Amino acid sequence: MKPFIAFAALALMAAPALAAPEKFDIDPSHSQIVFSYDHLGFSTTWGMFSGFSGDIQFDADAPAESSVTVSMPVKSMLTGWEARFQHFMSESFFDASDDEMVSFASTSIEVTGDNTALITGDLTLNGVTKPVVLDAVMNQMANHPMANKPWAGFSATTTLKRTDFNLGEFAPFVSDEVAVMISIEAGKAE
Repeated sequence: MKPFIAFAALALMAAPALAAPEKFDIDPSHSQIVFSYDHLGFSTTWGMFSGFSGDIQFDADAPAESSVTVSMPVKSMLTGWEARFQHFMSESFFDASDDEMVSFASTSIEVTGDNTALITGDLTLNGVTKPVVLDAVMNQMANHPMANKPWAGFSATTTLKRTDFNLGEFAPFVSDEVAVMISIEAGKAE
């Protein structure tokens, strides 16, 4: 059974009346955002955000009417090297305060296949808000065997330009384009 259809059937079995959007809370222990960029043509450098919060409002009857919101502190970035992290947090890049957040809020969803969609939303990064499009795949919707409740898994990719968010130090020598890969699990809210 196709994932969107399977989830719709699951949701209808659990709902006594017409289905309304159902809230799924992002599981911070199994959700990551990984980014990479070219460093002077010599290597690909990687970083990650993990432990973030957010939710998905999933409408089984009309998946295009669903939505997603996510936020995380800039300082939750993991680089694997403390000196690089400190450089990213410096005035050359984020000049980040302890409470500065990165956030994404979807504005539209275009269902493109049985388990794919383009999710357009507003990304706020470094005090700049720009629209971005996530190329998303629903990996699975099923009952979680340990949590014993509906669970969802999604993957998505996009490419950002650092200069769009006033983070263009050393561009174009250090790539302006940053590849972003997202993997998210979310469980039905209680």
